[in-house]
Parts: sequence; C-alpha cells; structure tokens
Amino acid sequence: MDFSTLFRTKENLNLDKSTLTILRYIAIFGQFLAVNIVFFYLKLEFPIKESYTVIFLGLLTNIFLQFKVKANQLKDTYASMFLLYDLLQLGILLYLTGGILNPFSILLIIPAIVSSTFLSMGTTIILGVITSILLFILTHFYMPLPGYISENFSVPNFYKLGIFIAILIGLIFLSYFGIRFAGETKKRSEALNKLQEVIAKEYELESLGGQAAAAAHSLGTPLATIAVVAKELKKEIGNNKEISKDIDLLISQTKRCSEILKKISKKQIEEDVFLSSIKLEDLLQEIIDSFKETSSKKIDLFAESDKNKISIERTPEIIYGLRNFIGNAVKFSKSRVKINLKSDNQIIEIKINDDGPGIPEDIFNKIGEPYIKSKSEELKSNSGLGLGTFLGKTLLERQGANLLFKRNSDLGGALIIITWQPNKLINS
Repeated sequence: MDFSTLFRTKENLNLDKSTLTILRYIAIFGQFLAVNIVFFYLKLEFPIKESYTVIFLGLLTNIFLQFKVKANQLKDTYASMFLLYDLLQLGILLYLTGGILNPFSILLIIPAIVSSTFLSMGTTIILGVITSILLFILTHFYMPLPGYISENFSVPNFYKLGIFIAILIGLIFLSYFGIRFAGETKKRSEALNKLQEVIAKEYELESLGGQAAAAAHSLGTPLATIAVVAKELKKEIGNNKEISKDIDLLISQTKRCSEILKKISKKQIEEDVFLSSIKLEDLLQEIIDSFKETSSKKIDLFAESDKNKISIERTPEIIYGLRNFIGNAVKFSKSRVKINLKSDNQIIEIKINDDGPGIPEDIFNKIGEPYIKSKSEELKSNSGLGLGTFLGKTLLERQGANLLFKRNSDLGGALIIITWQPNKLINS
C-alpha cells in the first residue's frame, strides 16, 4: 500500500483554523445547552458534574486552538488530533447519558465527515475505524439513559444492533461521499486553473503582434538616428579602413534591424483584419496546415457542404478548442484524419474522424472530464489524463458549441461532432 498516496503527503492538505474553531464552539455550546435542558428543565437524572467536566475540557482545547495555535491553516495530522479529541469527548458524554440509545449518538459521525471533506483519505479511515469502535462499545457498555434506570427501561438487543448498523451505514456513506466530492472538486478546480492559464497564454500570444508593431514604430526613429550618425562618422574618418569596416558593419546591421521591424509592423497590420474575422473553413485549413508541417499523416478537409459561409470572430477559445481535438485525432490516428465541415442557416457542424483505435470503453462515459486515465494497451503510450480534452470541450462550450463523442467514425476510430447554432457562433 502506498501510504504517501493514502495520506496524500505530497499535497498541501489543510483545514482552516477559524472554520474548525467555530464548528467546535457550536458543538460545545450545543452539548452544554443539551445537558442543562435535560437536567434542569426535564429534571432527568444523569452524571451532570462529570458531563460539565468533559464539556469544560473541550472548551479549554478550543481556546487553546483559537489563541495559542498561530497557524491559520492546520496541517492534516494536527487537524486530525483535534477531530479525534472531539470524537472521544462526544463518546464519553454519550457513555454518561445512555450510550447508543441517546438520540445524539448520530453526531459521532461528524468528525469523520469533516475529515473526508478537508483532509486525507488515510485520516478519514482512521477516524472512521475509531468511530466504529466507539459505536460498538456504546452499544454494549453505557450508563442508563437520563431519567430511567435499567430495570424500568429495557430495549431489545436487536433494536440496539439496528441503531448501531444504521449509524455505521451513515458513517460509511457520508464519508465516501465526502471523499469523492472533495476529490472531484479539487480535480475540477485544478483543471479550471489550467484553463485560465491556457486562455491567458493565448491572449498573451495574440497581443504580442500588437506589441511588436508598437516596438517597430518606437524603435524606427532611434535606429534611423544611429544610421545617420554612423554615416557622418564614416565621412569624418576618411581613409581609416579598420574603423570604416566597423562602421560599415554597424550601418548594415542597423539597416537589417529596420527591415525586420518593418516586416513585423507590416505583418501586424495585415493580420489585424485577418484576426478580427475569418471563415470557419479558412480557420480549419490554417490549423490543419500547422499539423501537416510536423506530421506525415494524411489530413483532409471536406467543406463542400459548407453552404453558410459566415465569418466568425477568431477567438483564442475557438482556436485552442478546435486545435486540441484535431491534434488528438492526428496523435491517435494510424495514417489518416478526415474533417467534414457542414453548415446551413440552422446549424454549423464539424466532424473530426480518425482511423485510430477510438475512444476506449472504460472512459467513454467520462470523456470530457479532467484527470481520467484509460487502461487500454493500445492507447497507453499516447494517452494523457484527459486534461486537454476537458480544456478544449470547456472552451468550445463557452463559445456556444455542443460536443458529441462517438467511438466509431467513418474511418473506424474516434468521432468528435462539434455543432453551433449560427447566431451563437457569430456572436461568440
């Protein structure tokens, strides 16, 4: 067993101190209120002094946590110690007040539930096992329920066993739910952070052209000044060949810099119009051409059915999303990728086919989720964790697209169908 994975020692697991402190104050106040109502209002006898002592000790530990512990985020091990104390404290109170027959015995599962949501699986398992042991003990060993003596109040053993099993099932179910919920939330949060990084990078790359044009404009004047001064120095020097040679080199390199900056500036002017609006067929062809430069596989675009040749905004989201799915098709295909573009006044549809092994059965229903891994031997060498598919799917859906994944295409491999309503794509 990999204990580093079980206890997630490589992750920075924390429980917020203020959250735990508030939860413990609520629990302590609830315990104090409950024992006072039962003893003074309902006038039911039980060991009140011992109960006060247990509650007071809990209060002291919480004051220590609030004022003596300096860290705002409690590490997994440190937080589990306080949760373990809370579990034992409540167990003692229940022992003094009727054991598992006490209606508040259900509260024993709370420390394990808190752990399942914020802490490691290993800590949750330990707290769950201790909770189960306490439940078993309180089923067989406890002081009489407040207000009754054992001779007058008797419960069949099978009824107590039923309560024990019911609470145990609740503990297992809610702990499992907490572990899964926390894990999936963390994975999705990490994936969305990656998504934001990708978008930021795409917009940064897009803005580089404008920055290059601004640089060309700003550097043009000083470069021209350097060239003029260099030419004047050459005239002053006269026949000094060694220095003239260096000045000629300086003039030529200055001229070269000017030509490069002019090309950058001119390219940006040309691309501004291109970037603001582009036909979907042209965008697909541009993406395909970029893959043809690095891959020997055959990539064909069929756009005969593209009747509604609308111009769309060339956003980084659409570019990255389409490029991701086309790139996946190229990566997993054996030799061929086929892309069909179809459009009319009602719908725009892109089908991406490949002749690869297709989407594995074990992840087909999870495709589009982050951090999934197929066990397929055919894909083992190329498959990742599904993060790219998640990013591409999310980005395209934010631009109004609907995506459908199929296992078998015309070529026998995977099939991705991306559709838009024309008005959504134009306004994306």
